[in-house]
Amino acid sequence: MTIKIALITKVPSKEIVSHMSDIAIKVKDLSKQYRLGQVGTGTLSHDLNRWWHKVRGKEDPYLKIGESNDRTKIGESDYVWALKGINFEVKEGEVLGIIGKNGAGKSTLLKLLSRVTAPTLGDIKIKGRVASLLEVGTGFHPELTGRENIYLNGAILGMSRAEINQKLDEIIDFSGTARYVETPVKRYSSGMRVRLAFAVAAHLEPEILIVDEVLAVGDAEFQNKAIGKMQDVAKGGGRTVLFVSHQLSSVQALCSKTMIMANGTVLTSGDTAEMINLYLSEDPSGKKGVKALEGSNPQFDYLHFSTTAADLASSTQLSHIMSGQNMSLSIRYKLKNYDGLSNVQLRFSFHDDMQNPLFVCNTKQSLTRNVNLPKEGAFSCTIPKLPLLPGKYFVNMSIKNALTEIWIDAAFVLNVIDGDFFASGKLPDKENGKFLVDHQWQVLA
Repeated sequence: MTIKIALITKVPSKEIVSHMSDIAIKVKDLSKQYRLGQVGTGTLSHDLNRWWHKVRGKEDPYLKIGESNDRTKIGESDYVWALKGINFEVKEGEVLGIIGKNGAGKSTLLKLLSRVTAPTLGDIKIKGRVASLLEVGTGFHPELTGRENIYLNGAILGMSRAEINQKLDEIIDFSGTARYVETPVKRYSSGMRVRLAFAVAAHLEPEILIVDEVLAVGDAEFQNKAIGKMQDVAKGGGRTVLFVSHQLSSVQALCSKTMIMANGTVLTSGDTAEMINLYLSEDPSGKKGVKALEGSNPQFDYLHFSTTAADLASSTQLSHIMSGQNMSLSIRYKLKNYDGLSNVQLRFSFHDDMQNPLFVCNTKQSLTRNVNLPKEGAFSCTIPKLPLLPGKYFVNMSIKNALTEIWIDAAFVLNVIDGDFFASGKLPDKENGKFLVDHQWQVLA
């Protein structure tokens, strides 16, 4: 498999720069269309017609046919819009996260912004030099050494040899490739190429840094190091960063604003925490909210549940929830054989994927008053900061008093993913236990 990294630069014209004030990137009505199968129109008459429209400055007549980029459906057209009607602005010094499922159009958007390919329709205005890490390996000459490629990419970015010399030692040290810097890049592993490419792009001071999913190739130590560097680039250097990743914890740690893409369009954008919650709450069926669990227990006519904090409910299999995220498990019930229950103990017990008990949320321990349940109603338990490391977990539920005990195994199934639990921008160490404990350090002289 060929893996590539792109280090690309584009200095916009003075005309573009003069109209943008504090806006680093402005995208208006951006669309990109591809034809499936063969590249040509298929007939000489169509090719001539396309050429005639082009020389007159007209739109390609065959680009007006097409459909949205929904990979789940079989289309009838030979044309597909990889991007359709994209509009957004990024201010100088802003860190914008871009998230979405595979095929949403994220990488295509970054290629257009990096001038790797041209848009079909729409305008892109960019203020400053752009350094892009799009695919592992592109932009590096395989026969040149690591050191030579640093100078090559610095020259592409418009830097003099003296300017590159000032940054050279820092780049090599950050990349961790000192031992191999005189070795041709074709001998490097994919991880080494990513390290060197990121070091070059981040240290050669572009005004705009565009980073695709390439950091996923690196190990956890390098990912944390890279995120820290991008934070320094944005906050300390006042430079703009566009960051695409499926690792939502990295997006959460790095980005102040996030944009959600789907089927080649921008669904919405806003505060990163809100956008991640919205993205995680998406139900493939398009439905959100509470779903009945019919016949879960003979004591119930029906049992409803929801996760109110992030509105993730659509079934008992919660698709994703992040470490450190506020979570509320809610049960809506209707008793069948009782008009009500008094002195009730409500209990949620958490277990790992091997059914080993982890911890319990219990009204007997956390409440000083008695709990009485009417015939019909709801109750909930909120965990302000979910302390679980990534993995699959089961939540059992019970309602118990002197007269009866109602027990439901695996009332909820939680798929926990990485989150910025400590708000430090660093991923948790998954090798030490199963829990994350909020804590503070103090060093006294």
